[in-house]
This record gives sequence, C-alpha cells and structure tokens, in this order.
Amino acid sequence: MLRRIGGLIAALLLVVTGTAVTSTVTAAPAHADSCYTWDRTLKEGMSGSDVRQLQIRVSGYPGYRSVLALDGKYGPRTEAAVKRFQRAYGLSVDGVAGSQTFNKLYQLQDANCTPANFSYGELNNCNTSWAGGAVSASRAKQNALVSMWKLQALRHALGDKPIRVTSGFRSHACNDRVGGISTSRHLYGDGVDLGNLSHSFCTIAKRARYHGFSNILGPGYPGHNDHVHVAVGSTTWSAPSCGI
Repeated sequence: MLRRIGGLIAALLLVVTGTAVTSTVTAAPAHADSCYTWDRTLKEGMSGSDVRQLQIRVSGYPGYRSVLALDGKYGPRTEAAVKRFQRAYGLSVDGVAGSQTFNKLYQLQDANCTPANFSYGELNNCNTSWAGGAVSASRAKQNALVSMWKLQALRHALGDKPIRVTSGFRSHACNDRVGGISTSRHLYGDGVDLGNLSHSFCTIAKRARYHGFSNILGPGYPGHNDHVHVAVGSTTWSAPSCGI
C-alpha cells in the first residue's frame, strides 16, 4: 500500500550580477502529495476547504461522546481535535496545523486519500459503484472515507493492531439480502461492522466512544454478539455485555 513520506524542503538563493542575495520567504507547509497538499498553516479562526480536509483526517479525535463537524471552520473543537491528534503521535501539542501535523497526515494517507490501514474495498463488499443506497454514490463514498479516518484513529489508540471490517456500505438490495433493517446506516456509507481479530468486542466498543462514532452497538444488543457496529447518525450506544 502506497504511503506518503515526509515533506520536501527547498532553500531559495538569488544571484544578481554575480552577488548572492538572500531573500526572506514566509514558509508555508511545503509538500507535494499525490492525495492532497496543504499550502498554508491552519489555526483557530480560519476557514476554507483546506480546513475541511483537515477535519476529515482528525475526525477520529473529537473527544469522548463527540462528533467533529466537517464544516470547514477552524473553531475550538477542531483545535482540540488537532491537539489530540498531535498528542497521539508525539508531536508538539499546540492545536495549530502546520508542517509537523501535515507531514504526519501525509505519512498516514494513501494516494486516493484513504488512511494507510483501510481501503475502499474493505468498506464496500456490495458493489463497485457505491450506488443504490440511501444517499448518492458520491456521498456514500465520502461518508465511508470519513469513517475510515475514524477507524484509523481507533486502530492507533488500540496499539496499531489490525481491525477487521466485516461489513460496510450496502445498497438497498445488499442490505435486504443480509436482513439489515430499513434504516441501517450501512445504506449511508458510514456504518461499519467490526469483527474480532486483535481485540475483544468490548475493547473495541468501549474505545470507539472516543473516536467520533455516535452510534455504537455491540455484545448484548440484539443481533450484535458477533460484531461491533459503529456509525454516525442517531446517538445510540448499546453494548450491555460490555457495560455500555
């Protein structure tokens, strides 16, 4: 799996009529990334599409029982999420998204903007078009991307051990085939079922409360003793066997 490495830093030297003249340049986070490149430092009070791209990637760090809005506005909650991301990866914790934060994100994302340890294929075993669900194909795929970044944060918090995805996006036909409910979040692309691999179901369900999932269903909830369901949408946490 392709991964981005590091940032490229260049020195600027101007030579005029044989005399070296140095020029003071305001340095922006410099990098050429095949997925997405930020070209300015971001901090509280700023807004724009680049802020939203940042929010997608730190959406797994909103804090306990919170979901980070992807509104393109760098407010206190985005700053707090950036701080949690920085702390999680041993960076300087200042809540400002600059070169150190972007370089870590570049390392974590692949060329198609998915996080390093998850893929669109894992999040869609239904079809290749992402069509036929409760939202447009493009929206379903975008929702799945956000869920993947949350899963990446969850995976890192659990020691960077593999997390097994057993079900993701479903069209209405796929959902009916597996007996899913008519209001399933799988139809929206953000619903993900996680199987037992490196961690117990209860470990996954409890930790997911910190990583941007408002909908968590696990052991003790009808039909969920063999997996943990995470999604956004309605705020429902129920895994009675895990004390949730």
